[in-house]
Amino acid sequence: MIYLDNAATTMHKPPCVTDAMIQALTSLGNASRGAHEGALQSNRLIYRARRTLADFFGCPESEKVIFTSNSTEALNIAIQGTLRKGDHVVTTVLEHNSVLRPLYRMEQECGITLDFTPADARGCIDYEQLAHLIRKDTRAIVCTHASNLTGNMVDIARVGQLAKEHGLLLIVDASQTAGAVPIDMEQMGISILCFTGHKSMMGPQGTGGMCIHGEIEVEPLKEGGSGVQSFLTRQPREYPTRLEAGTLNGHGIAGLLAAAEFINETGIDVIHTHEMALTRRFYERVVHIPDVTVYGDFEATTRSPIVALNIGDLDSAIVADELAYSYGIATRAGAHCAPLMHKALGTGEQGAVRFSFGYFNTPDECDEAAEAVEQIAQRMHQ
Repeated sequence: MIYLDNAATTMHKPPCVTDAMIQALTSLGNASRGAHEGALQSNRLIYRARRTLADFFGCPESEKVIFTSNSTEALNIAIQGTLRKGDHVVTTVLEHNSVLRPLYRMEQECGITLDFTPADARGCIDYEQLAHLIRKDTRAIVCTHASNLTGNMVDIARVGQLAKEHGLLLIVDASQTAGAVPIDMEQMGISILCFTGHKSMMGPQGTGGMCIHGEIEVEPLKEGGSGVQSFLTRQPREYPTRLEAGTLNGHGIAGLLAAAEFINETGIDVIHTHEMALTRRFYERVVHIPDVTVYGDFEATTRSPIVALNIGDLDSAIVADELAYSYGIATRAGAHCAPLMHKALGTGEQGAVRFSFGYFNTPDECDEAAEAVEQIAQRMHQ
């Protein structure tokens, strides 16, 4: 199988990730639940993971690196833990349902108000329009770093400066960019960064987290065992315990730590250059094929390694199935949990076929995928 569905999850992981998880499965106890060697090993590993990820994302305080099961959980904690009744939020039509649904819930149940920054036909947002949407009661800007449909990236440093000028929180969904491009919370003005471990971080599923910058009060989404201050009737207020009720996924965190170390050793710029070379190679092959429509801004200097397309008026699911069963190529079709982006592109009914490239893909795989698209497009005319 040629695996080109890395935006959903990276299937091919660095060998060190598997090795770290196997080692953890046979050696780790439960962090903060004892003073024996197994528990202490777990404590040490999780502490090292926090420090590594704090440096990785430019988060000044490692205790404010919070581990979650994925970016969806992190975004729910960030959104529901900071917004209150009467708050106004500015977001964008690029967002994944992991942002949209928590915001809609807060709108319906807590009375927050929402405004959406529109996108043009290429899926690019208007930054002046975003700034125009800010009001006196605006509390936060919540936005993705890169669209999981088009691969278009948002200029987070520009949005961060805008948030700083207006005294707003900036909550960023880095699901598609964590591990793929450099992120520095301090330099970009990010208040809360939410990330997942199983995509470009190349770690295991069931891992992710959030990084909190500065003195931001985030209320817990869940409460429970912490291993410390057991006689308190509520969750302890200190970070990270405040937001980490229950046993952490120590085995998964071991894999995530190994993945982050692999990226550091390889060089995130090396990884990004390779992935973008594959993306550009594929794009330049398919963009000129008759009846193929490609979505997104490919004039941008920085983007996520994604090419989304349609072939004529064929349903995207039919094309993806043909790619999978006739050519052995794995892609993702449909709505990609990004309903507003599809509406903006006019692909709400058809969906789109998404090709997403990872570090372990090769130029030959790109060429085979492009050839498959061309053959399917040619058969439309037979």
